[in-house]
Amino acid sequence: MPQHRPAEPDITRYYTDVFAEADRLDRSPQGRLEACRTRDLLTRLLPPPPAEVLDVGGGPGAYAGWLAAAGHRVHLVDLVHAHVEAARAAYPGISAAVGDARDLPLPDDSADATLLLGPLYHLPDRADRVAALREAARLTRPGGPVLAAVISRNAALIDLTAQGLVDEHNRALLREEYATGVNDPRTGFTTAYFHRPEQVVDEFVAAGLPAPAVYGVEGPLWPLLNALGTGPDERLFADAVALAEVFERDPAVLGASSHLLAVARAPVDGSRPAGG
Repeated sequence: MPQHRPAEPDITRYYTDVFAEADRLDRSPQGRLEACRTRDLLTRLLPPPPAEVLDVGGGPGAYAGWLAAAGHRVHLVDLVHAHVEAARAAYPGISAAVGDARDLPLPDDSADATLLLGPLYHLPDRADRVAALREAARLTRPGGPVLAAVISRNAALIDLTAQGLVDEHNRALLREEYATGVNDPRTGFTTAYFHRPEQVVDEFVAAGLPAPAVYGVEGPLWPLLNALGTGPDERLFADAVALAEVFERDPAVLGASSHLLAVARAPVDGSRPAGG
């Protein structure tokens, strides 16, 4: 198998000691919008249940548990031990193991579909992101979908500006992040990379996958929902969901979302990535 450098140590520290991922999707209007839209996209883009779904970087299992409840057979992999333990405890219907998205000890064609709903956030080097996508393609049966989420290049600057948290201490860091895509942990988030839509396409192709379809997840209203504290039953929340769906494939609006979701099918010919 290929050898990769160890993951950045502050990623594990951040998700173990600093930030509680387990309820992130329920804590804010933005999180609820992300969850609603991601689940809708997964419903449309994944094979119908029952399917073998590999959830790489699945965290404490928010999507894995939901997919298992829908009838899928789900195996979750995550870098953070605490996430894997939490997923096992909360969702006994799934299997879960610690692992690195770039190099997984699983056989070729292990899954009908593979999700990368987090690993590409935390790999600042392009070669590592391509390696994770290549590994996902290897593990997905021919013709099955590979789905990868990324954080939009614009998200941090939009989010912190909307919260009134851009000041003389972080303005230069945020502008540098906007220019390069590489997040500085001094902004309050861990090691991360933020994508432009065209970069996602480039990395899929570099990994031996077809050019993906790219969807904007939250649409343009997510900062407004947080600023107003919009509840899940309020009309504005429903309107934000509807607007996100209208704009989800519009290239002029994609980058306004906080997250992008890309999907392509694993090759069915001799171009499939070789096993490790």
